[in-house]
Amino acid sequence: MKHIHSSTWLAMVIAGMALGTAWAIRGQFGHEQGAAWAGGIGCLCIVLLAKKQDWYNKAIKAAFAGAVGWGLGGMMSYGAVVGYGRGVDLVNVYYGLLMLLVIGGLYGFVGGGLFGLALADHQKKKVKWHQVITEMTVGAIIFYYFIIEQLGIYMTPPRSEAWGVSAGMAIALFYYMVRTKQHSALRVAVFAAFGGGFGFAFGNFLQVLGNVAQLNFNMWNVMEYSLGFFGGAGMAYAVFTSDWPVVEKTKFFNSNLMVPLVGLVLMIPFFVWQQSFVMKDLQPTLERLVEGETSTLIRIFQWLAFAAFIIPAILWIRTFYRVRLGFSNKIKKAQVKGLFLGVFGIYLFFTFLITGSILSFYRIEQFLYILNFGLIIWLIPQVKIKETIRPIAPVKWSYALLAVMVFLLLLSIIAINTHGEMPGMNRRFEF
Repeated sequence: MKHIHSSTWLAMVIAGMALGTAWAIRGQFGHEQGAAWAGGIGCLCIVLLAKKQDWYNKAIKAAFAGAVGWGLGGMMSYGAVVGYGRGVDLVNVYYGLLMLLVIGGLYGFVGGGLFGLALADHQKKKVKWHQVITEMTVGAIIFYYFIIEQLGIYMTPPRSEAWGVSAGMAIALFYYMVRTKQHSALRVAVFAAFGGGFGFAFGNFLQVLGNVAQLNFNMWNVMEYSLGFFGGAGMAYAVFTSDWPVVEKTKFFNSNLMVPLVGLVLMIPFFVWQQSFVMKDLQPTLERLVEGETSTLIRIFQWLAFAAFIIPAILWIRTFYRVRLGFSNKIKKAQVKGLFLGVFGIYLFFTFLITGSILSFYRIEQFLYILNFGLIIWLIPQVKIKETIRPIAPVKWSYALLAVMVFLLLLSIIAINTHGEMPGMNRRFEF
């Protein structure tokens, strides 16, 4: 078996940095729309790193599919689960890390699975998207109402148990990929799930250690970055080591391009703006940074954020609408790169406004995002993937899952021996 080339490992790190940075930014916005924006950034980065000419035509559709998939996990509640990991007894802490493995895994499986399906979609083996959506919807309803409502199997009572909705969607998506033999997409889903799940649990462990050490840093952000980094790296590994169809000539209608484009550059940013840039949320932050009345400054921030996404969105829609995707006229790499840099840059601008970091250096992690962004831009051209195809390997995946669970047990033992009761600690089980 051939070893993975060093350039592929570098590409995995870059993809991890992209999704990790975007996921850390997502912590300022939360919910489905914030996760979707981050997921789209990670998927666009992987397409750029792959440097496959026939993927540029499907880059927007694939990024939007991945954005929707990663975004769907945003409905899950995990605040209480993070609190379990801050406990003092092995049962609760290990349970917390295992449940973060599940939650992060669901983020990655659905996000990676939909992204992989979009990459695998071609004329000879079309993905029936209406069927995928229908089956995932039905799976979500059946699983939630049977497992949560009927059997009463709860993860985080009394918090929302929407993880059951995500689990039902993941099971339905898994069944579709197996039934239609979309093995490459399945690999992307599995490795994104491994990465996202491990990253979330490991990030919780890092957060606990950082708080115990009283580090003057946003350790919650470290946990978020960890989820995105390992989730992005896992998703990238599967993409770079799977067998994909080569489509020399692909014809799209404008609707196939414009719907995901509008979703990616207009709808997702709009919902983030509409939900986040509100007076009552901005006012406490800005009142700590400036003296006097802040309402005028808040309105300036609101309109700056609106202009920051609406103007580029109009320009992108106009540009890509004029691209006639046929046998000779294709989307170019430069256009995809410009889209990636623009979408990522706007998200960076949003977080600097929402945290007030545009006025102050009090949030040092915000400036580390810029460092990550710069490194990603510099490193992408350095990568040249050498394909090493790996098959699906369910037995090895099972062993890998067992190894991760054992490793999390070791982390749990270490964690409970580093501290006493901590702020934000929760107990799932009482003794």
